Amino acid sequence: MTCTISRYPAHLIDVVHVADRSRITIRPTLPQDVELQRAFFRTLSAESRYCRFMTRLRELPDTLAERFANIDYRCHLALLAEVFDETGQETMIGEARYVVDARDPMTCEFAIAVADAWQARGIARALLERLERQAVASGIRRMIGDTLSTNKAMQRLAARAGYGIRASLEDADVTKLEKVLAGPVGPSARPRAA
Repeated sequence: MTCTISRYPAHLIDVVHVADRSRITIRPTLPQDVELQRAFFRTLSAESRYCRFMTRLRELPDTLAERFANIDYRCHLALLAEVFDETGQETMIGEARYVVDARDPMTCEFAIAVADAWQARGIARALLERLERQAVASGIRRMIGDTLSTNKAMQRLAARAGYGIRASLEDADVTKLEKVLAGPVGPSARPRAA
């Protein structure tokens, strides 16, 4: 499936206060955020990187960094969470994205990562809620994801958000997450493809 590049979805920019009252900005990723994403990746512990990518990575490969930056906001949406210090320097502390399934444009696969020092503050929940809202607005009807069977935090988040959780039949180390989204139904609700 080929998607056209849409305008930047500025309506998705949001400022939220998380559990400890920290002020977090959530916004769609821009192509120029590659270095910000690389810095975020480096701050993740080896365990957090493994939970996000389900493989051991020491650095974010160039091909993956480019894929993360080249998004169309329709078939591939990426949101980042960031904070700013007193000098205005931004630090990325979380990211969430979905990619529409080329074989089933009513389904997307999602992934989320939050910096270790910022976990358990509601950031992943805030990112997931915004991904779901945009997926519904884009006509997507189902969100799926894979997580490690040992990633209990992700499984708790998914369960609280209404996802079905089941063991993978193909890989005992993987747990499948799935949620049918409420929203418009019909041909006009389908994501637009070029």
